[in-house]
Amino acid sequence: MSWFGARHDQVANLVGREPEIHRLHLFVSRIAGGAGEALLLAGDPGVGKTSLLDQAAALATGSGMRVLRATGSQFEADISYAALHQLLHPCLGEVPRLSPLLAGALNVALGLGEGQAPAQLLVASAVLALLQATAEKQPLLLVVDDLPWLDRASALVLGMVARRLNGLPVGMVAACRSGEPGFFDLGGLAVVYVDLLSEEAATELLTSRYPVMTPRVRRRLLDAARGNPLALLELPVSLGDLAHTVAGALPVTLPLTHRLQTVFASRIRALPAPVVELLLLAALDGTGDLRLVRAIDTDRGGGALHAAEQSSLVRADESGERLTFRHPLIQSAIVELSTSEQRRRAHAELAARLADRPERHAWHLAEATEEPDEKVAALLKEIAIANLRRGDSVGAVTQLLRAAQLSPPGRGRSGRLAEAAYLGSLVTGDLREAPRLLEQARLADPGPGDLLSVAGARAFHLLHGDGDVDTAHRLLITALHGQEGARDTGDIVVIEVLYTLLMVCFFGGRADLWPPLHDAVDRLRPRPPELLVVLSHAFGDPARLTPHLLARTDAAVARLGDEVSSARIIRTGIAVAYLDRLSQCREALQRVIRHGREGGAVSSAIEALFLLGQDAFHTGRWQEAQRLIDEGLQLCQAHGYDLLTWPGRLTAALLAAARGDVAKAVGTARDMDAWAAPRRAGIIGAYACHIRSLAALGQGDFEMAFHNAAAVSPPGTLAPYAPHALWVFHDLIEAAIHTGRNAEAAAHLAAARDCRLDRLSPRLRLVVLAAAAITDTQADTADLEQAIAEPGNDRWPFDLARIQLTYGAHLRRAKHTTEARRHLANASQTFYRLGAVPWAERADRELRATGISHASTATGLASLTPQQRQIAQLAAAGHTNKEIAARLFLSPRTVSTHLYQVFPKLGITSRAALRDALADTSDAGTRNESGPAHRADPGRIRPQHH
Repeated sequence: MSWFGARHDQVANLVGREPEIHRLHLFVSRIAGGAGEALLLAGDPGVGKTSLLDQAAALATGSGMRVLRATGSQFEADISYAALHQLLHPCLGEVPRLSPLLAGALNVALGLGEGQAPAQLLVASAVLALLQATAEKQPLLLVVDDLPWLDRASALVLGMVARRLNGLPVGMVAACRSGEPGFFDLGGLAVVYVDLLSEEAATELLTSRYPVMTPRVRRRLLDAARGNPLALLELPVSLGDLAHTVAGALPVTLPLTHRLQTVFASRIRALPAPVVELLLLAALDGTGDLRLVRAIDTDRGGGALHAAEQSSLVRADESGERLTFRHPLIQSAIVELSTSEQRRRAHAELAARLADRPERHAWHLAEATEEPDEKVAALLKEIAIANLRRGDSVGAVTQLLRAAQLSPPGRGRSGRLAEAAYLGSLVTGDLREAPRLLEQARLADPGPGDLLSVAGARAFHLLHGDGDVDTAHRLLITALHGQEGARDTGDIVVIEVLYTLLMVCFFGGRADLWPPLHDAVDRLRPRPPELLVVLSHAFGDPARLTPHLLARTDAAVARLGDEVSSARIIRTGIAVAYLDRLSQCREALQRVIRHGREGGAVSSAIEALFLLGQDAFHTGRWQEAQRLIDEGLQLCQAHGYDLLTWPGRLTAALLAAARGDVAKAVGTARDMDAWAAPRRAGIIGAYACHIRSLAALGQGDFEMAFHNAAAVSPPGTLAPYAPHALWVFHDLIEAAIHTGRNAEAAAHLAAARDCRLDRLSPRLRLVVLAAAAITDTQADTADLEQAIAEPGNDRWPFDLARIQLTYGAHLRRAKHTTEARRHLANASQTFYRLGAVPWAERADRELRATGISHASTATGLASLTPQQRQIAQLAAAGHTNKEIAARLFLSPRTVSTHLYQVFPKLGITSRAALRDALADTSDAGTRNESGPAHRADPGRIRPQHH
């Protein structure tokens, strides 16, 4: 069996087997050179030994060798010399060349002649002679698979032959399962142990064959296969349409294809019934609780556990009290070989023995129940809600789905299906599954049903799938008003509906959407959840956050170290997104991303990626920001989260605007307007204005920048429930000053002071101080100077450099030339380091206006980082971005970004000029000048993309 269904043309595509293939290369080379030897491949079932034999055969054929093959067969295991006949059949025409003694012995052994049965040593000698005669024309490679299934006579003879190949141009490569007995004598032969694939290789193999698969399903399959190539390729076959399969719909034990059953079930069938029953109980328990299994075995008379260990199917770790199966698919094979009645009895026994452990008791009781049972369904729902509160969102949704299946037809089943649809969409990323579950809920109870759950699921789907803000808002408000239980803080659905309503209000971007939310939160009893209160104020209207609420927000951030719930981590991160505290959330957000990659809450992982991407942009880690955003956007596309793409695309567009890729930035803004307008998604429109404002400022188009910044929040006011006004505050002030709108700038500064914007974060304090310095010619700038120099304020390099550019230009106009040069030079250096070329050019123009002809302190090679120098030299040598990326283990996008930064540093405008520029700077050495002779136009210097 070849992993890819081919023997010669595709075997070189084996994933993760480079060391084994290298060993086979060396082995085949020695055989071709006349040094006969044997090599054994040993490993677990399905690990890919046959594929490696195919590889060896292909290598031998390519080297001009002749290949003879045989495979052990269970059905021929009792036929003497059956495997030997299979192996030697292509060269039996050479038998007459042997001596009469050897030819006669071989003919009798292979059933081609009559006579007394020859001794096996004589047969082995005859085989060696035949191989030697055949190899006179071309070297031979014997390929033997499934050694344990060889018939006894063939196995003994081939074992003798394998140790007598020295000096012949004949090699033998054979495969056997580790630990399985057989008649082939392995002693003294070289052995290559074929291990399971690494996590990275397993992922590559699975995704190469099944590229359309949700991350959670992929994680589940990787865990089940545990690096076994056959399992990785076969398990998805039984799951149907992987593009729409969700983790919550997968069975506890994955079904096996016939090929997998053949591999993993052979030993199980040979075991006594009591041993199989004990293994079934252990498999269905699934926790590896050795004490439980030992207690069951003791109550049944003992001995079964020892027999199970002797079969090598399980291992008992006495020190850790753990029972582990040799491979997870052995568990699946055990379950599949049992009947449904046997499984129900086993679950019932486990439920009885685990009565003191509520979660495990409820699950086994549910699995033991065949008919709908409201008591069991209610018990399982309680466990699901408890798991959701402690952060196990995936388990909770699985349990809710099972509770719905066990609910009698009617309102109970309908409500639980709706809750599963809502919570599944909300926390696990199974957004595309929601419509199907909602339709099942409607069919289960054609009446009004559980209005809040249904409304929550539909609103969430409308918001994230279609972006229909107004309909989602109306659905939720109507449901909250129509349900008396909507005041209970202990009702998880009520709380989740309010969180969904909060995001509807945010994306709507209109002040009139928020009062019903605050009213619903205030009505919660005994008190609203702390995080819900914090989020509704800090994220909704941060400019008016009271000192008390700001302290409560900081306290929520401080609790993240112990937080296990992905949803609460994300909500805390969202709460502080406009308060410049995302850096304090990094570790917790990274945990959410890891959890999502491992099969956890995908929607939370998407939001964590975008929050960290936003943080990386503001803190000057732009390459990391792009990588995070790209991953998040890929997940959005895979799961149908259209709305969530926009925060990610916002950061990507701001990066493009800062780097001077105006076409890309403005294109994104245009897409945002087209999408947001018919949906009345106001915040997306604000995103578009922000992008255009930043792009215009970089190009020096201050009129355009002013109109876009003012569209987010009018001059002279920080509009209520317009949090994005905090991010464009500096844009509006700077653009107003440059366009002669001094009154508007002063009014906007006054609005910031009225809200005490400077107390929210050190960055906002810098922004407000800078606004004061440039709007009031009589203002005392000592505080601004101190804030700029204050340690730690360089954590926002782009913002700081922008402030220094604006302030430096103001100082130049006020004839404070020396101070202006210092700020402008610092701004220029920061902009070049970030790759913000248009901003660096603005700073350079301001510097030239102070009488300094060049901006930076070094040019040529001296101005490049080591990595930039290496990339520039490879590009000058003619390598494409893709080739450079492969050589330096970078992405092509990263190479392109580096080149975009290199061109202006070298004072060139095209890739073709790289070689001369590097040669000139190399000859001249490091020049201590103030900058390159000229700056390239950013529209012309963008590196080529190959």
